[in-house]
Amino acid sequence: MFRICCAIFPVFLIVFILSSACRTMAEDVHLNISASETRKIQFAVPDLEAKGGQRQQLGRDLADIISNALVFHGIISVMPAGDYGNNPNADWKKLGLDYVVVGSYVSSGQSLSLELRLIEAASGALIVGKTYTGTVSQRHKMLYKFCDEVINALTGKPGIASSRIAYVSFDGRIKEAYVTDILGSYQRRVTRHQNLVISPRFSRDGNYLAYSSYHTGNQNLYITDLRQSASTTRIMSFKGLNYGPAYSPDGRYMIVTLSKDGNPDLYLCTPQGKIVERLTQQQGINTSASWSSDGTRIAFVSDRTGKPQVYVMDMRTRQVQRVSFAGSESAEPAWSPSEDLIAYSSLIGGVYQLFLVHPGQGDSLQLTDDFSHHETPNWSPDGNQIIYARRGGRSHQLCAILKNGTFNRQLFNFTGDQTYPQWSREQ
Repeated sequence: MFRICCAIFPVFLIVFILSSACRTMAEDVHLNISASETRKIQFAVPDLEAKGGQRQQLGRDLADIISNALVFHGIISVMPAGDYGNNPNADWKKLGLDYVVVGSYVSSGQSLSLELRLIEAASGALIVGKTYTGTVSQRHKMLYKFCDEVINALTGKPGIASSRIAYVSFDGRIKEAYVTDILGSYQRRVTRHQNLVISPRFSRDGNYLAYSSYHTGNQNLYITDLRQSASTTRIMSFKGLNYGPAYSPDGRYMIVTLSKDGNPDLYLCTPQGKIVERLTQQQGINTSASWSSDGTRIAFVSDRTGKPQVYVMDMRTRQVQRVSFAGSESAEPAWSPSEDLIAYSSLIGGVYQLFLVHPGQGDSLQLTDDFSHHETPNWSPDGNQIIYARRGGRSHQLCAILKNGTFNRQLFNFTGDQTYPQWSREQ
């Protein structure tokens, strides 16, 4: 484990006392980050200096990680270091910047200590100051935590640099579940069934990953404690489908698609796999449940009217309402963790595009319009971005887009195909 502590310079104490004033100043820099016309916040991140003043490659690498993690949030632009000679004492105000991140480090063997500061360019005021101690192999975790502090100072909401992304990787022979960080600096293989794994889902606390596997000949549901890597547990093995667990916001329940009685239907279960209630009854195929953030409703897909469409069920009354009308068929709804907004894929002109809809509040908003298929959307923990699998030809890559339709990009350059992305905060 690495340690985190606040820097002890007197000016840091002033900033902490005046933290509310700093937040007000930061809010003046940017507009609503969900608006498509918002100007990105301008940053500089010069190389971190080794204590003693010498420049080393590690300092450049550390600065690159900070820059990439900040840019990942979609609201920040980082000036190339060459534009100011990579000078940590440049005239930031004259360069037209909003903020600068400066820092230093001490590296000895495998140990690494970091001192990082966020400075407001116009006034020179210190906004965030942190020190971190760990190992070189933990540098991403330490820098991600600092970036999350920076985003929190600017927006009032924690950043997502420390979050994790689960997905299924296909190497042309088998599909297994993996977990990575936002920059793809590592790939942790979670499953080793040497078969077909689909639909990984994080538990609400982020400590567990549930998924379905066909390695026994039946599609059984398993769960793995991510805090260890020695074993996995089978929790549901009814004949037929055992698929797509959706955990309730309080973590007390999950909704699973089972076909044990012939028709694929939704069942309310405990996280241990005990059935509490059958939620749908023979009204077409019912699958892909997703909870609203307050736990009072679920979105799901059903073909009860002929074609698969997105519906919402009130968990208090069990009343159902269709909410997708944009395309000939729709799939994979994902409810935002921060507002009453559902992302889903809909078939338009033979291509699956991403849509957003406020249930019961009118038409859907189309986010994408290119010729690739956009499948299995899922929300970032802060509710600002949507991750999805883009299918073009025979290849699948993981991509992300801001909910305002901007900053659409491929996330990783992993080998093979990646599908079924899921997002969770680091615990």
